[in-house]
Amino acid sequence: MDNMLQFMKLIGQLKRVPRTGWVYRNVKQPESVSDHMYRMSMMALTIEDRNLNKDRCMKLALVHDMAECIVGDIAPADNISKPEKHRREKEAMEHLTGLLSDGLRKEIYDLWNEYETQSSPEAKLVKELDQLEMILQAHEYEQLEGTPGRLEEFFTSTRGRFHHPEVLRLVESLNDERARHMGKGEAEQPAAAATQEKTDTSTNTPSSSS
Repeated sequence: MDNMLQFMKLIGQLKRVPRTGWVYRNVKQPESVSDHMYRMSMMALTIEDRNLNKDRCMKLALVHDMAECIVGDIAPADNISKPEKHRREKEAMEHLTGLLSDGLRKEIYDLWNEYETQSSPEAKLVKELDQLEMILQAHEYEQLEGTPGRLEEFFTSTRGRFHHPEVLRLVESLNDERARHMGKGEAEQPAAAATQEKTDTSTNTPSSSS
């Protein structure tokens, strides 16, 4: 039981590990790794594809970033090679699952390895959900900040990575909403500028004087 308590304390660290990509882009109050994994799990729960094992998809979503409670969220900008990243995460997963009973140890480690190797249809879907959740979060940050388009690089990085019909529909809806949001933002900026120019003219004060 002491080992199980230690395991729960370790994975609890995921609530305090911020997603590195948002930190590097100066997002205020960035989400945690566990925030990301929770919405991915909800995405998996709502998948209606009967050719996939929904329960397995949810488990993969819950496990796929578990090692980050020890190694942190390693981002491409950290300049750590994929083999080294995998080595660190594998070592962390061996430590984490080593705290569990044999049955749980094998189940959780095998789920993580399945995701890492993308060796099943379920793992491939969850990888798409990982990317979808990321761009949905990027869109929400742009909305919260009032900075449409600021996080475009996240959207660019996912082009061509979505294939599952249900995921594609969600991506299309997201892109449509984002396009409307960006169009509204572009329309508001000239209006604000015109208002400022009118105010400056009426007071005979150049807008650049401040």
